Amino acid sequence: MLDIKFIQENRVLVEKAIADKKGEPVDLNKVLELYEKRKSLRTEIDGLNQERNKAAAERDVEEGRRIKDELKTLEEMYKRMEKEFVTLMIKVPNVPSPDTPVGPDESANTVLRTWGEKPRFSFDIKNHIELMQNLDMLDLERGAKVSGFRGYFLKNDAATLTYAIWHFVFHHMMQKGDFIPIITPALLKRAPFVGTGYLPQGEEDLYKTQDDLYLQGTAEVPTMAYYMDEVIEKGRLPIKFLSFSPSYRREAGSHGKDTTGIFRVHEIFKFEQVVLCEAKHDESVKYHEELTTNAEELVQALELPYQVVINATGDLGLGQVKKYDIETWVPSENKYRETHSSSYFHDFQTRRLGIRYRDENGKLRYAHSLNNTALSTPRILVSIVENYQQADGSIVVPEVLRSYIGKDVIQRIT
Repeated sequence: MLDIKFIQENRVLVEKAIADKKGEPVDLNKVLELYEKRKSLRTEIDGLNQERNKAAAERDVEEGRRIKDELKTLEEMYKRMEKEFVTLMIKVPNVPSPDTPVGPDESANTVLRTWGEKPRFSFDIKNHIELMQNLDMLDLERGAKVSGFRGYFLKNDAATLTYAIWHFVFHHMMQKGDFIPIITPALLKRAPFVGTGYLPQGEEDLYKTQDDLYLQGTAEVPTMAYYMDEVIEKGRLPIKFLSFSPSYRREAGSHGKDTTGIFRVHEIFKFEQVVLCEAKHDESVKYHEELTTNAEELVQALELPYQVVINATGDLGLGQVKKYDIETWVPSENKYRETHSSSYFHDFQTRRLGIRYRDENGKLRYAHSLNNTALSTPRILVSIVENYQQADGSIVVPEVLRSYIGKDVIQRIT
């Protein structure tokens, strides 16, 4: 959530952000009007409270009763106004960074850099579904039978390969020495989703239980809520988490996209990097690049060709200031596909979540927040099996995973 004073002082900038992000329209006139009315009403209520105290001191019962009745009416009015104001405020998007391309959607994303050479095959290549089914690694039919649309079973070497990826990611990230490993809950209250900006706009993409709990779609949400409504000691910043959790997405806006295979599924397992740092733009930029580099190191270690793109305004979430996607090469589709995202938010999320620290002058400040996909399964398996496929239908295991999986090649055992 933006600071209302920032909106007042930068109205044109915020209106441009609303237009460029292509999200839900927000009437800033109404936002600012409600703010002023709310402030004026609060002043009136505070004044009446002083009058009530005076009446009590003078033992003026009749005047005290009159003021009490008036206060009740005004307090109810204030609560309604406050609710309306907050409802509008949480729809106001964050302002994109100046170097973010302006465009309606991902078609306007700009490639920043590429890495690796795309493999050249001397045979007719197969997609990940055919490769994995032929090697008895994937069962989509039974997955759909027990789990419905986009259900899947990873079997045999696919399961072992997934475990290997998890071990590799964890080992690589822990060597950096400054990340706190954490396994987060996947079942959460509503507040963390509102705080991180996924609600109310993303309601249709979340699974909700009968107990008014939600299944999270990324470990970013519970990790960010870890310090909700707390004041952190400045000396502890930056705080860096490597978070792991199963994650769930309805993929409500993806009808007709990737309807087969394991690229887009409802249940995934993610390692997420989450950072809280001082409220300085330069700090956010520094850690944004650092988190992106960490993710690139993992893809490079797997020797998968990829490109990094900067996302256009229309491809940004409500709270994101800037976002990179890492897109990994998928040979069967002859294109790069998004496997990682890396974003920073300034104090947009922490203001909603109430995460603060005291600066060197003792002033309470809202921390800045960032997050990045370290690696997500099963999506990364698509690029691994396709890029490492062989003419006989076998799959070479990436070198960095061999010590975890215990073999160099995945092949059909007859």
